[in-house]
Amino acid sequence: MRFHFPLVIIDEDFRSENTSGSGIRELAQAVQAEGMEVVGYTSYGDLTSFAQQQSRAAGFILSIDDEEFGAGSPEETQLALAQLRAFVAEIRRRNVDIPLYIYGETRTARHIPNDVLRELHGFIHMHEDTPEFVARHIIREARSYLDGLAPPFFRALTHYAQDGSYSWHCPGHSGGVAFLKSPVGQMFHQFFGENMLRADVCNAVDELGQLLDHTGPVAASERNAARIFNADHLFFVTNGTSTSNKIVWHSTVAPGDIVVVDRNCHKSILHAIMMTGAVPVFLMPTRNHYGIIGPIPRSEFEPETIRQKMLANPFCREKLEKDPHTKPRVLTITQSTYDGIMYNVEEIKGLLDGHIETLHFDEAWLPHAAFHDFYGDYHAIGEGRPRCQTSMVFSTQSTHKLLAGISQASQILVQDAEHNRLDRDVFNEAYLMHTSTSPQYAIIASCDVAAAMMEAPAGTALVEESLTEALDFRRAMRKVDEEYGDDWWFKVWGPDDLTDEGLDHRDAWMLKSGENWHGFGDVAEGFNLLDPIKATVLTPGLNVDGDFSETGIPAAIVSKYLAEHGVVIEKTGLYSFFIMFTIGITKGRWNTMVTALQQFKDDYDKNAPLWRILPEFVSQFPQYERIGLKDLCQQIHGIYKSRDVARLTTEMYLSDMTPAMKPAKAFAKMAHREIDRVPIDELEGRITAVMFTPYPPGIPLLIPGEVFNATIVDYLRFVREFNGRFPGFETYIHGLVAEKVNGEFRYYVDCVRPEV
Repeated sequence: MRFHFPLVIIDEDFRSENTSGSGIRELAQAVQAEGMEVVGYTSYGDLTSFAQQQSRAAGFILSIDDEEFGAGSPEETQLALAQLRAFVAEIRRRNVDIPLYIYGETRTARHIPNDVLRELHGFIHMHEDTPEFVARHIIREARSYLDGLAPPFFRALTHYAQDGSYSWHCPGHSGGVAFLKSPVGQMFHQFFGENMLRADVCNAVDELGQLLDHTGPVAASERNAARIFNADHLFFVTNGTSTSNKIVWHSTVAPGDIVVVDRNCHKSILHAIMMTGAVPVFLMPTRNHYGIIGPIPRSEFEPETIRQKMLANPFCREKLEKDPHTKPRVLTITQSTYDGIMYNVEEIKGLLDGHIETLHFDEAWLPHAAFHDFYGDYHAIGEGRPRCQTSMVFSTQSTHKLLAGISQASQILVQDAEHNRLDRDVFNEAYLMHTSTSPQYAIIASCDVAAAMMEAPAGTALVEESLTEALDFRRAMRKVDEEYGDDWWFKVWGPDDLTDEGLDHRDAWMLKSGENWHGFGDVAEGFNLLDPIKATVLTPGLNVDGDFSETGIPAAIVSKYLAEHGVVIEKTGLYSFFIMFTIGITKGRWNTMVTALQQFKDDYDKNAPLWRILPEFVSQFPQYERIGLKDLCQQIHGIYKSRDVARLTTEMYLSDMTPAMKPAKAFAKMAHREIDRVPIDELEGRITAVMFTPYPPGIPLLIPGEVFNATIVDYLRFVREFNGRFPGFETYIHGLVAEKVNGEFRYYVDCVRPEV
């Protein structure tokens, strides 16, 4: 398959009518005659921006004629050399393989510094050979470079999609042909394109290998990704990290096993508890009044603390009475949290190695950390990381969240222990349990390519750019705040001292005791780090102590405003919203965010009518048509303040959750319909049969088998009142059943029916 990668020439005479210009254009024409496109520029421009073109180029030819080197002036020559050196360094910081050529008529290697010479693929002296010969030499190097780019599975898939084979296997659209037989199918075909449909094949294609038994090009790509991520084993998963988590659990957990779980875990871990029949012991994270979930205190990870938690759980006690030496089968920790709090993994390994069979780090939001020194020991598996002696380490990562995988692209990384190695055949039985026999090959290819993109030094450069953009955004927001002076503005949650040195000072991003900005109280020294690329923007109206101002701007209104103005954010809290600086974020995106927030401020200060600034929203909810933006903010802020919702939600998540049944047994009651649909006012003391998850933050509050307490019921009464008063801004809770009776909603939860 032909891909579009032009050769880039940088020569200030490229468009000049002189001998130098004529010579370089002759070379360009010869290259084009051989079938490769040429793009010519007359200057480097912004070095960093220009060097980013390495991702779309087949090679570079850099002129060093007299004009570029200052026509003999020592000062100008040194300036030109410095620019050349900087450009080459910027290219090589991202790409060590792309061909670089120097072009000149009078200059030779003795005029070029060694640190530049050693990065070159060749030195072109015009008129010593024909342009055609030089062009063929350059094209040979360029094509060799391009041929080496594609990782194993993606290479095999592109070859298969282009080889013209007739398809007699599934899927039934047969390479897209079926869509061509229908008008709406024609639309689908035109939208997604032929390559995607030709590459949508089934596992009957032997030349592509098998995801299910990890053979052929699939296996080669998994080995390649394991090398890049410095893992002993790596497995691609096409159903997202929810499935990756369940695979890890089913490979190590059996019914009745004791497991240690972060209370802040993703719901897929709780699903795994129900599916495996495990008995959970929870480690409780901290939480501030912004609604941001903080770290689990280090003391919670002490083996003796975990032992006491096990003894306090009636279902664990049964097992411990039979075998006092019982160890938990798995520990699962959310690394990092949604809002970017990370743990010192090496410290956790040191505490729990040998005390828990398997250490599992759910790094759905942290696959980038292995590629930058900033993250140090704050991720699970990486180069030079010491092994545990007996505990095996798993990391599950969403390559589609922070890297370049397409949706549902995920992977499982494994680090063997010194005395405990992964049995791949046993592990694959759990893998087969959760993996489709018809995996989407485009997702496999994106796992393959996402890993290859992080090959050094490119991966480090990509993460560096994400970190830099995130810091620049934070500084820009502070600069706007300073210019507004006493007037209100949004703040970005993070350390108070945001120095210009930025990443050279990881210590600035450590969570420390005595610092009020994070609101998590006493934090063990060196145990937790905030990831700068996770940015939580705070809206006015609430402080970290949970105190409400007289006026305020609920974040739900800001997020609706942004969405209607073309800016879609990740997560919204009471007075905060969350954005991520992935490797795909650009200056244009975050600068647009800053300007959109300034537009919101302007409309808020003018109390602009909603019919004008939120027409789509008002068309759905015409009752807001004549309300001003400031007035709506104050109405919602008023109910939040009167009900002291920030403290209520904090107390709710930190309240005692009483286990009354094993999760699997309670879930079975629902499956057998041995449940009652209980109204909110009668919930206290009842056992939930379903997972109960308020959004935000989307973290399960109760799991099947746990008991509703008074604080949770009080919160649900608030939700009922709020949803009735402010349609369009409803608080969504998974597990809360809404039924409309006589024009108004009534809310229920499915609870275990008491045994008579």
